[in-house]
This record gives sequence, C-alpha cells and structure tokens, in this order.
Amino acid sequence: MLEIKNEGFLTTKEIKSKAPSIFTESASPEVSDKYTHIPTSIVLEDMEKLGWKVVDAREVKARKGIGFQKHLIVFRNKEVVINGADGDTVFPQILLTNSHDGKNSFTFTAGLFRMVCENGLVVSTQQFENVKMRHMGYTFEDLQKEILEMVEKLPLTVESMNKMKSIQISDEDAVKLAKKSLTTRFSEEEIENLRIDFDAFLEPVREEDKGKDLWTVFNVIQEKIIEGDFKYMSGTKIRKARRVKNFQQDMKINSELFEIAAELVA
Repeated sequence: MLEIKNEGFLTTKEIKSKAPSIFTESASPEVSDKYTHIPTSIVLEDMEKLGWKVVDAREVKARKGIGFQKHLIVFRNKEVVINGADGDTVFPQILLTNSHDGKNSFTFTAGLFRMVCENGLVVSTQQFENVKMRHMGYTFEDLQKEILEMVEKLPLTVESMNKMKSIQISDEDAVKLAKKSLTTRFSEEEIENLRIDFDAFLEPVREEDKGKDLWTVFNVIQEKIIEGDFKYMSGTKIRKARRVKNFQQDMKINSELFEIAAELVA
C-alpha cells in the first residue's frame, strides 16, 4: 500500500536507502545514443523548489539492470491539504514514476492520502489522466507548468470526494461494489468460483469508517483489497488474500478502484 505513517518528509539519505536508482547519474548502457538521460534526482530537486517534498520512495526489485529499474517517488506539499467538514483530512499527492533504461518517460499521477486510515489512493478520472514528460527537452519551466495544472484541478478531486460522501448506498449496492472491485485482483470467472463472506469483507476496521456513504464504503473496500485483509474459499480451501506489495500493481489496482467508485457518482 502507498502509505506514509510518519508526518515528516524523507531525507535524501532515507530516499537513497529506499530507492537508490533515483540517483543513478548515467543511463543504462543498453539505451541508444539518442537517449537523453535526466536523473530522477533532478526532478526531485525541482519538485522541492515548487514546494513538493518526498514522503515515500520505492523501486522495482531487479536482477538485471540494477540501478536503472523503474522507481516511484511520492510527493506531498504541506501547504496543500483538504480539510473535510467531518474531520476527514486528506492530503493531495503527486506520484512520479521513471526509469533509467529508456523504457519510461517521467509520469506524474494524482493521488490522495487519507489521514484517518493512512490510506494512499490513486486518482483515476478523465480529468486526472497521467501526465507524461519526455526526458529529451526536459526543463524546470515545463515541469512547473504541468504541476500547476495538476494543482488547479484539485477542486475537481474535492468535488468528487464530496459527491461520494453525499451518496448513501444500500447494503445490496455495497456488496455489488465490493464484487466489482474484486475484479481488480481476480478475474470475473475466478470471482464466480470464490466464496466470500461479504458481511465480513465490508466490516470496517475502525469506528470512523462505519458510515454507509459511498466514500466511506469505498475506502473500506480499498483498504481490504490492497492490504489483503480478507479470506475467501476456493474449492474446499480457505485462503487469506495477500497484501499488495509491488508499487506498480498497487498503483494499477488503486487507479481502477477509484474509477469503479467514481462510476456511481456520474
């Protein structure tokens, strides 16, 4: 799960310990001569100039191309926060992925961090499509423009969140949402053959999540799916779902989950 339990920002030393590939100063020897290498650390420094500091960093485990593999940086700006009237504090986040093997552009994705459950959500809507920046021709001015546009769209996120909070859903609809959400981890055919106690699946972990509004139910489902905090029966065996640890899978599932919940707002 994309979670950040400390309230402070990571130091450069902490970032290096989590994802040393961020600081690789040269491109993979396998890339062509036309490839322009811009270390992710340069973007990290530029983001800090814009007020966005690092709260989490990851990299893909690699057997080959160590130091050039895909990596993730999660940024947060202490000046940008959504204080809900109900006390539900949410911090907008910007997620940056990149690699130094010539296979990825700088990709920026909008996210939300919910304090009450320390959940990291990835926003996926038509308004919040991923922003890609090529290494070739990268400039601080272009980065500043792209980040400003992402920040200007934050009211749309607040609007989506408030709409979800205003929609009360029945137990039946909550089960339907849970079943559809499970398709982010299982195929529809697998789900048909699985037996899941949805009363237990939809049971909140904490008091703050005992509401029946769409936003609260969605967060309960998201946490269960990402944390693997549920059991299911396959055949005659009872299995415990596994926690999602790979950040690429985490981002993909999170994005799909948000999209599924957002469909109920339209």
